[in-house]
Amino acid sequence: MADTILLSSPHKHDGSTIRSIMFKVCMALLPGLLCNIWYFGPGVMWQCLYATVFALLTEAILLTVRKRDLRLFLGDGTAIVTAWLFALMISPLVPWWVSLTGISFGLVFAKHLYGGLGHNLFNPAATGYIFVLLCFPVIMNHWPVMRELSAGIDVISGATPLGDTQTRLAAMDMISEIQIGPLYGMFAGAGWEWVNLAYLAGGCWLVISGIISWRIPFGVAGGVFVVSTLFSLYNPDLYASPLFHLFSGGTMLGAFFIATDPVTASTTPRGKIIYGCLIGLIAFVLRTWGAYPDGIAFAVLIANAAVPLIDRYTRPNILGE
Repeated sequence: MADTILLSSPHKHDGSTIRSIMFKVCMALLPGLLCNIWYFGPGVMWQCLYATVFALLTEAILLTVRKRDLRLFLGDGTAIVTAWLFALMISPLVPWWVSLTGISFGLVFAKHLYGGLGHNLFNPAATGYIFVLLCFPVIMNHWPVMRELSAGIDVISGATPLGDTQTRLAAMDMISEIQIGPLYGMFAGAGWEWVNLAYLAGGCWLVISGIISWRIPFGVAGGVFVVSTLFSLYNPDLYASPLFHLFSGGTMLGAFFIATDPVTASTTPRGKIIYGCLIGLIAFVLRTWGAYPDGIAFAVLIANAAVPLIDRYTRPNILGE
């Protein structure tokens, strides 16, 4: 995921392998995973376990059908990272068969039908998530009550802050009225702000380690920040603040862990920023006027489709040209 592209020799290998990179990505996801478990309960851990088992089984079957080396491809860690990302996007309350359906669909239709690792156009985790979201919208949009909010509350599930904001704005409530409720914290959704800060910390470690480029997360966060700031300044009663959009839902997970997939993301320096900004802009539009509250996964898939065009027109000059 380097910021520069070397189109001619010499090249120097830094010793990294796919397995070692995937291991570091899993380590970077741990703070967000632990925060999710703390706020949403052990269901998050079970979803990660389900998704990992289903992903490895699906991957093994597909590799066998395609006559690929199981030890080589099953052990590279890509299926595990896909499973964790998928599990962290879905509600901890969904039944196991939803996880099986989503992760299998993502690996089959967004990875192996394109030729496997390195050939897919769309992010498998986001593809699987969107598939089950469209197929089972009621199940997917119910989340457990946060740890801090559960005392004295009879219900065990409800809407996310993004979903609650979208619903109440449609009912003609104002942002100032909406965000005094118990679902909201200091600057974003209660608990969600800390989950996103944990993803931000893990993502920054990946940037510092050289695993991902800063350009894509910067583009995603910058796109969300700029457009949400403009609308919030225009009418703060109808449009939430930029901090709310940055630290609610899957913004930081999408910016640092999903949008930066080296296979499906843009590869040129300028293209990475354009790609990231496009995701941020589309996510805000979908959150504000779309039917689904978050929009990050939809935005990533739309931007994935635009990557060949972005790379074509942002390709740097070859050395000597």
